[in-house]
Amino acid sequence: MTASSPSVEDPRGDLEFGSIPGLVAAAADRFGDAEALVDGESTWTFTELAKAALTVTSAAMATGVAPGERVGIWAPNMAEWVVTALGLLGAGAVLVPVNTRYKGHEAADVLRRSGAVALFTVRGFLDLDYPSMLEGEDLPSLERIVLLRDAELGGDRSELTGTDEVPIFGWDEFLAAADGTVEGAGAMVGRPVTEADARARWAATTGRDTSDIIFTSGTTGRPKGAVTTHAQTLRTFATWSSIVGLDPGDRYLIVNPFFHTFGYKAGIVACLIRGATIVPEAVFDVDRVLETISRCRITVLPGPPTLYQSILDHPRRDEHDLSSLRLAVTGAAVVPVVLIERMRSELHFQTVLTAYGLTESTGVVTMCRRSDDATTISETSGRAIPGLEVGVVDAANTLLPPGTPGEIVVRGYTVMSGYFEDAPSTAEAIDGDGWLHTGDIGILDEVGNVRITDRKKDMYIVGGFNAYPAEIEGMLLRHPDVAQVAVVGVADDRLGEVGHAFVVARPGADTDALPGDLIAWARCAMANYKVPRRVEVVDALPLNASGKVLKTALRARLSDQ
Repeated sequence: MTASSPSVEDPRGDLEFGSIPGLVAAAADRFGDAEALVDGESTWTFTELAKAALTVTSAAMATGVAPGERVGIWAPNMAEWVVTALGLLGAGAVLVPVNTRYKGHEAADVLRRSGAVALFTVRGFLDLDYPSMLEGEDLPSLERIVLLRDAELGGDRSELTGTDEVPIFGWDEFLAAADGTVEGAGAMVGRPVTEADARARWAATTGRDTSDIIFTSGTTGRPKGAVTTHAQTLRTFATWSSIVGLDPGDRYLIVNPFFHTFGYKAGIVACLIRGATIVPEAVFDVDRVLETISRCRITVLPGPPTLYQSILDHPRRDEHDLSSLRLAVTGAAVVPVVLIERMRSELHFQTVLTAYGLTESTGVVTMCRRSDDATTISETSGRAIPGLEVGVVDAANTLLPPGTPGEIVVRGYTVMSGYFEDAPSTAEAIDGDGWLHTGDIGILDEVGNVRITDRKKDMYIVGGFNAYPAEIEGMLLRHPDVAQVAVVGVADDRLGEVGHAFVVARPGADTDALPGDLIAWARCAMANYKVPRRVEVVDALPLNASGKVLKTALRARLSDQ
């Protein structure tokens, strides 16, 4: 079998669909009147979803979005996110998902460095007004903001004033731009954009085109945008869907955020490939999730281990009918055997799989298979998916034999083309032989299963979200009473890991009040999962001969407490 031949585990979604808009059109043809998307009381069939996406494509073209231009989405999991993303991709735009937990300066950094020309966002989610959070930020490329569900979420049409005025439009106003009826929205001069025009734009989008730039902090702490193509996305998640056994008619509760590769691609894209129903969940709330599982007869529920543990530990779990559940995919943290066994016996999951991936490899590197036993699923992250090479190397970049720990590297079609406009970081991540260096330390067994033994350098995982100390430390140093700071991850019963900050105070600072003050300040300055849960004031940080902080000594100090 050649590398391009479809197989059960590698069905070559890139060859079958060509591009993501090609996938949307094919899904409408294949699954027609089956439910594609359910959000509260609103539903869309696959046919209706394709038509709605075409309308967004027309409006995007009418407002001047050109192929290759970057467009941001800063919104929670909701139907409009799905429709907008698919329509923008159909217009040839490059999607830039923005983390809903970001504060204004964090989001502005992503929008500014990606050169986003438009932003789709909301007011009212978790009582936040995202456009107002961008006030005063320098966003020279941003031409317009479109509010999704602006009437429902509250918030009037207004002007956002930063360095330049950025007009804000409501959802209906944006869609009406396809008819050229919105004054000042940048509608195309001449005739309106028809559905035929939109379909032609869909057809012109190819697998080689960039589909998205997903920003990840990486081990250095500075967010970097991983660039991937339509073909990479389609092939990766056709394979993922086949291996996990996602079926037509499955009802998939997507709790993983759409701004993350997992929610967007292992969620939305996978459902379109396999004919499953997308059921978005904006915020993980155990009571709401239990009610949705029962009411919507959810069959598929991926997420971090903490999600399942929260459900299992909920005092009113037995009041809900969870018998429809059948498929769980987890990872991003240690998964105890007992958790897998309880998921099967108490939550009715027939299939529980673990996997390993990173944004720079389109979200997937290795996966367990449905035939694996509980120990393999618990203790490893499975084997490379077809078409990828996975190895372990030493400091000299020499491949190591099975059983020997080293850095995990991956080579193949899932590896990003690079970091957006960041050649030095790209060269650090991908070597001359095409190997992506993950920064994760692990071991391969004799059959190729990967066991992660250490995190990306100092990275830790808070409830499924990667937290990078270098980034957090840089933010904490902005506090006027902080002279030096070092952050390490510590175990937490609820979230898996949380941040512990060691702080050297500036002269004159109130060291008794600093821990509480710094945590309160951080909650306003950064995404919640980045906020250290504990702050310890110290006289000095332990340093090595070259002046670097010895985090091993800090971790040892915590273990002795």
